[in-house]
Amino acid sequence: MKSKIRRVDAYLVDLMPERPRTDAIQSFVKQETIFVEVENDEGAVGVGYAYTIGTGGRAVLAHLRHDLLDLLTGEDANQIEAVWQKLFWSTHGTVVGAITSLALAAIDTALWDLRCKSLGQPLWRLAGGAKREVALYDTEGGWLQLSTEELVEGAIAAKRQGWPGVKVKVGKPRPGEDFERLNAVREAVGADLDIMV
Repeated sequence: MKSKIRRVDAYLVDLMPERPRTDAIQSFVKQETIFVEVENDEGAVGVGYAYTIGTGGRAVLAHLRHDLLDLLTGEDANQIEAVWQKLFWSTHGTVVGAITSLALAAIDTALWDLRCKSLGQPLWRLAGGAKREVALYDTEGGWLQLSTEELVEGAIAAKRQGWPGVKVKVGKPRPGEDFERLNAVREAVGADLDIMV
């Protein structure tokens, strides 16, 4: 059954972290979250998003508003891959890269959200159902700006909360610092907690 797109919108929300975070590449001082809403001819609305860490969100929003959103009106929202291809190739000659990828991701997730709502089904089922277990681990406590003591405290807390593993960022100026930090975490939590880097 065709589900014609009749309205699209995009907007940006700045989200500030409780405290700045850093890794080897960047500092996470704010999250610019770009939301896309896609409404079909039956009034159902799908919402998708993408985000940038610190900068670039406004460029993604401008790309959506000036180049992509108008191309969605009238398209069949159920033809997600075809819509994606149309949008990608419409910008292929000039704007391939992170900005287009993030813009397309926000549209793609909005279309999937709309499909799920229209069919009354969860995304995992429409994506083929559960195929295998996925290992989980805590990604919040291993940022570079944390002292070794804070890193260890976070890993211990994650273990107490039942996480099977933790992620620890590497990328200190001296590789020996990374080794010392990882070693301190391992000594504190023992061998039964996975450490991802």
